[in-house]
Amino acid sequence: MTDNFFAMAQVAHIVTLYLLIFLSVLSLAFILERFFTLTKIKNDSARMGERLREILQSNSLADLEELGKEKKTLEGRGLSYGLRHVHERGVNGLEEIFSSYALNERPNLEKYLGFLATVGSNAPFIGLLGTVFGIMDAFRGMAQSQGDATAVMLGISKALVATAIGLMVAIPAVIAYNYFQKQVKGVLQNLESVKELCLAYAKSSGGSKRT
Repeated sequence: MTDNFFAMAQVAHIVTLYLLIFLSVLSLAFILERFFTLTKIKNDSARMGERLREILQSNSLADLEELGKEKKTLEGRGLSYGLRHVHERGVNGLEEIFSSYALNERPNLEKYLGFLATVGSNAPFIGLLGTVFGIMDAFRGMAQSQGDATAVMLGISKALVATAIGLMVAIPAVIAYNYFQKQVKGVLQNLESVKELCLAYAKSSGGSKRT
């Protein structure tokens, strides 16, 4: 069985290299998709955040009604759902409405981030596995070449390529994951601010239902 394992080392080394290249292509595609998607959402969120600050400065909670009409943004949609609930049922259950909305939207915001996290944490190990297979193949080649050290050094240098590629795949994935998580957190915090303002609006209006 050991002989069979050594025999497949060369093929396994090449397979790990192709696997890492495949993962790098997928990671790049997902990073670009998340970058453009979350950048737009973040820009909309920043614009809504500015309008929320204006409402706070002017102490005009009635302007929230106007803000709730901007349903192209996450905050605008959440606010419209919250205000509709206030008008129809009052303040009771308003926090749950926002919590439910945030839970429903979160998977869309964090789309592909789980994949990036998995690649970031496992690509180095895949590269290391490829290096181990490469070294095994190099020593096997040395045995067949009757102790030619040059062939062994060349084989080991080729084997280390897998570890290098694994790190090259993992590092951008980890950086992108952390960056996108920070953006998602900012958007959700902005949504939390919308919830607090909506609660203030509901309490200031007595939480009365619309007739």
